[in-house]
This record gives sequence, C-alpha cells and structure tokens, in this order.
Amino acid sequence: MSVSPAVPTAAVAAPTRANLLDFVRRTAADTELIASLPLDPEGRTWVHLEGPGGSEAWLIGWPPGSGTGWHDHADSVGAFLTARGALKEYSLAARLPTDGWKTLELTEGVDRERILRAGRGRSFGRHHVHEVLNESTEEHAISVHAYYPPLPRIRRYSRSGQVLRLEQVERSEDWQ
Repeated sequence: MSVSPAVPTAAVAAPTRANLLDFVRRTAADTELIASLPLDPEGRTWVHLEGPGGSEAWLIGWPPGSGTGWHDHADSVGAFLTARGALKEYSLAARLPTDGWKTLELTEGVDRERILRAGRGRSFGRHHVHEVLNESTEEHAISVHAYYPPLPRIRRYSRSGQVLRLEQVERSEDWQ
C-alpha cells in the first residue's frame, strides 16, 4: 500500500480593510436582504451576517435620531456602508493609547466629520474612535458593517469638548 504525502493546505489570508469594504458594498446592494431587516421606531435593530474570511458582519437599522455614542472596535479593522438613508460619522484623526488611561485631552484639529449617504462607505484601522448617527428626523437608515478579527470588545467613551473619557468596556458576549 502506498501513502501519498500530505499536501499542505494554503492558509486563508485574513481579510483586509479593502476586502471588508468590498463585502459591505456587495451586501448593501442586495435589495432583498436590506428590505428584510425588521425596523423598530424606538431603537436600533441588527442581524448577524457571515463575513468574509472569518470576519464578523452586521446589518443594522437606525431609527431617526439614533446613534452609537463614541466608541472604538479595539484591535479589529472594519468597514461600513450605508445601504439606505444617510449616516453621519464623527471621528478622531489621532491614534489613542490602547490601554491604561481613563481621560484624555484631545488636541485641536483631530475632529473629522463625514456624511455617508446610501451607497457610500469607508474602512478603518485598529483603534478607530468614532460616533455614528442617523440625524434624520423622519427616515430610517440601514447600514452593513464588517470587522476582522471578530470584535473581542468595544470601548465606549463620553466626550465633553476636548476631553474624552473611557466609560465602559463591553465584551462580545454583552451584545451577542
């Protein structure tokens, strides 16, 4: 009896920010999926999706006036795209220390703001601090998000002027 030598399998490469952005763009174009999301007038709704290469993905509905508050996605890179409506993102163009602090005073000029209308999205790197809002008073927004590695935690912040304060660290089991 002969035995064939084991053929090594190619390791699957981790998805890049560009891969995640491509995924959220393709997913947002699935009009049937977007229409299937149950929308709640009182709070955000979400459905977990299978992302590429072991990433975590979500379809999220945003009622008028809802938002995330300031947060980051810890060591995950990510991408999101508005499928319907419009979302506003406020972000910080500064790399913050990852651990060991409760309060930081931000320097002038670190604030960024962008409006992401249907079909528009963005990717971001590790430790990206932002806040996402649906500022519409009448229309739900729907977006698609993907993160790699799957979110181990989210750090939540409060902000008063130039002072950013770490308020809470959520683990994945808190929102699953």
